Amino acid sequence: MSKLLLTGARGFTGQHFTKAAQQAGYEVHPLSADMTNAKAVAIEIAAAAPDFVVHLAAISAVTHADEEALYRVNLFGTLNLLKALVALPQAPKLVLLASSANVYGNADTSPIDESICPAPVNHYAMSKLAMEFMSATFADRLPLVTVRPFNYTGIGHDMRFVIPKLVEHFARRVETIELGNLDVEREFNDVRTVCEAYLRLLQQGQPGHKYNVCSGRPVSLKSVIDALRKISGHDLQVNVNPDFIRANEVHRLCGNPAKLEACIGSLQYPPLEDTLRWMLSAGA
Repeated sequence: MSKLLLTGARGFTGQHFTKAAQQAGYEVHPLSADMTNAKAVAIEIAAAAPDFVVHLAAISAVTHADEEALYRVNLFGTLNLLKALVALPQAPKLVLLASSANVYGNADTSPIDESICPAPVNHYAMSKLAMEFMSATFADRLPLVTVRPFNYTGIGHDMRFVIPKLVEHFARRVETIELGNLDVEREFNDVRTVCEAYLRLLQQGQPGHKYNVCSGRPVSLKSVIDALRKISGHDLQVNVNPDFIRANEVHRLCGNPAKLEACIGSLQYPPLEDTLRWMLSAGA
């Protein structure tokens, strides 16, 4: 059984990925050390001696108030991880690093493929792009694959994000909700399919490459609200709060999955309505 070291195991994606990896036959070792503590990370990784590594640990909210923390965790935490992996007697077979489609910013082209030059418009995206450039300095010593997932959701998603916030309000049949820009378009894919993509990349991903993890099926936030109204039978009143609208908002984020599919084959993304029903069944 292959040992898989997983950072961010207690997070939203990490919990779903742990189940998927165990079902796929991996022995999952969650990293418990604080990513910003280089010594603790090195000690734990030396003891684990993993065959594979999936690095999900990050501060993932664009609106996170502590901008310096974004870099401490997302950039320097990853540096601590990679330095510890390089120090192992035998390198892992593959190290998967989770970046973000937010690195593309407001791209002129849509759908976005991996050749588009990143243009981050917030510190979260900038911290992820900085991580990508930093990790490239380890490419001669570690087999690194970088993923840029587009928006996805599912049960257990943090309420700071718009889809779980909406689902929670519909589940409780609240009368009103305040949101920001309703005209943004995003892919709202299913976390379970994203986990499947990561598992396939562990076996088929090409070191040194970056892959968009996406469906190429963007929807407007308005259409998500309409779908939730239809599924729940509840007519939630949505009020736009100008304070929630970011000046540097990314208006449309849609990816081209061609490179990913050429590598791992096609993925079966469930219809958004199915994902929303799944989340409503859990109340979040």
